[in-house]
Amino acid sequence: MTHAERLAAFIRLGQRLRTLSDDELYSLAARARNHNPWFDEANVRAAFLGVAHLLDAELLTAWAAQYPPEPQAEPRRVGVVMAGNIPLVGFHDMLCVLLSGHILLAKLSSDDNILLRWVGQQLLDIEPRFEAQLRFVDMLREADAFIATGSDNTARYFEYYFSKKPHLIRRNRSSIGVLAGLEPREELAQFGPDVFRYYGLGCRNVAKLLVPVGYDFTPFLDSMQSWEAVDNHNRYHNNYDYQKSLLLVNRVPHLDNGFLLLTESMQLVSPISVLHFSEYQDEQDLRQQLADVADKTQVVVSVNGWYPGSVPAGQAQQPGVNEYADGVDTMAFLASLP
Repeated sequence: MTHAERLAAFIRLGQRLRTLSDDELYSLAARARNHNPWFDEANVRAAFLGVAHLLDAELLTAWAAQYPPEPQAEPRRVGVVMAGNIPLVGFHDMLCVLLSGHILLAKLSSDDNILLRWVGQQLLDIEPRFEAQLRFVDMLREADAFIATGSDNTARYFEYYFSKKPHLIRRNRSSIGVLAGLEPREELAQFGPDVFRYYGLGCRNVAKLLVPVGYDFTPFLDSMQSWEAVDNHNRYHNNYDYQKSLLLVNRVPHLDNGFLLLTESMQLVSPISVLHFSEYQDEQDLRQQLADVADKTQVVVSVNGWYPGSVPAGQAQQPGVNEYADGVDTMAFLASLP
């Protein structure tokens, strides 16, 4: 297949995903949820919309044009250890490897091995010649290069295990919301999807807020009320009860709106149902705090993107095709393979 033919197939895949019927989405979500209870219908729908957004014809074509259309040598077998924390999180790696002309050996996470297989089959139905490039495998021994995503602990294992071949290893990251302190309630509500979509399990979920000294959290907590339904999920509710008990037993000061707990902490990663916060003195202090954790931060989020380099609130879970996990250009890595 030529690069143009591969690109056209992915564009058609995007069109297919945008026209999924309610019955198809419901059926897919039910299968995914039976395997992983966190993958409920609303989040599966959101994930498919996100993938369709990546495959917008104009944006995809412009992005792909920035890279070599074919491998510099023969196609390499690229083993990808797929994450499974949120639905279809491994799709971007699938797109990059296949579009670049390499062969994908995809080791799916046990938490997300339904939806990516289904999407892969849709791509094969559209363009059967991808069968020579797309393989779902249990072992990656045949790979010539590796892409892997995991926690900081597993990343160290990956670095050792894949050390003798080209590799791209991603580590644990989380996202930060920045408040100026003057945002009205209706603007604060835009943070809802960034905090609660996928129940906070994604690296692009806001897990911590940076706020001015003395910030009154009442408007923020009130603005989150439209997401109260997350507490209907038994696993989320159990986490909320457990985290609340810990805070109470340990007498940790916190705020609580009935389904979200806010507590001051230097930690970037917060447990499910908990949002950490830290205060900043002034703009210089804010910049310094963000700089200190830049290598652990996936995205910074602010209302209407007022903070330089940040993502507008409400859009953290809708990355563009040119936004790479950990800020490492996957396509450039693939283009560099000897």
